[in-house]
Amino acid sequence: MAEKETTLALQLTRPSQTTPPTLTLITLPIPTPKEGQVLVRIHASAIQPSDILNTQGAFPYTTFPRVPGRDFAGTIFSSPSDPSLINQEIYGTSGNTLSFTSDGAHAEYILVPSTAVASKPTNLSFAQAATIGVPFTTAALAVKKGEVKSGERVLVLGANGAVGSAAVQIAGAKGAKVLKGVRGPKGDVDTGADPELSALKEPVDVVIDTVGQPSLTAAAARKLGRAGRLVFIAAPRSGETVLGIEMVDFYRLEKRVEGINTLLYGIESFAEELRSMSGLFEEGKLVVGEGWTEVPLKEGVDAYNRAGKKGGIDKFISTEDRPNIIK
Repeated sequence: MAEKETTLALQLTRPSQTTPPTLTLITLPIPTPKEGQVLVRIHASAIQPSDILNTQGAFPYTTFPRVPGRDFAGTIFSSPSDPSLINQEIYGTSGNTLSFTSDGAHAEYILVPSTAVASKPTNLSFAQAATIGVPFTTAALAVKKGEVKSGERVLVLGANGAVGSAAVQIAGAKGAKVLKGVRGPKGDVDTGADPELSALKEPVDVVIDTVGQPSLTAAAARKLGRAGRLVFIAAPRSGETVLGIEMVDFYRLEKRVEGINTLLYGIESFAEELRSMSGLFEEGKLVVGEGWTEVPLKEGVDAYNRAGKKGGIDKFISTEDRPNIIK
């Protein structure tokens, strides 16, 4: 087994639905893998926005007590079904179970199905690989749902965000002509100064919306050409929630709209997405984002508190020999 019998972990508890969850650093027994499972020694694990929401009680299907943390990178420590996997460098992400109904990656060890991990890109550190999961698999799903093809014009709203920038890269790797929609002058269209997107003079084939602002989404839908596809991954939680699509235009041009919810998918399906992306990272066609701050696991509660505040640190990563966190 492991060189010790316990593992440090962050754990969420929630005595009742009327109180917010509480996050603490605790010691847990190291889990024992069964046939078809692997025990992974975590080297780095990102704090993603959905992890923060989870600590705030935003997901009604989360069961408690629960170790949070959706994304991870590390080495396989134990593998009853296939001992040859031991010491393999891997990375993974959650799907709809890990950190919600089974313990996540903000610990020294994690237990997952052997089919839920992918070989880590050889050119990336553990810390870099641990930032890939949620944003890149979400973006990959959006690109797939949008049926992006080589030569097509693809508008990405929120192109400077984690999912948006990943969508820009994945669509670009498919040979698409990608147009970046961002607030400010650094994109192809300034969505703040030009919310009607009038700077776009030609129709686009696909819109990938990572912002979820209904009026902006509707404006982007009007820019779609024949058989255009609108894919969105976000929507406001309160206030304006109606998407004002011009129905005559939509049906005459045979446009389509798709919603994306990554929490409808299993952990194994996203592992397959990560496997397909590993080579693209190694070839330099995909690159990880920058600006991650490295934090040891033992400081994870404070890292979460800072990350959850407006203006707080954007990203953390842990690269100590013992478990680390990234945000």
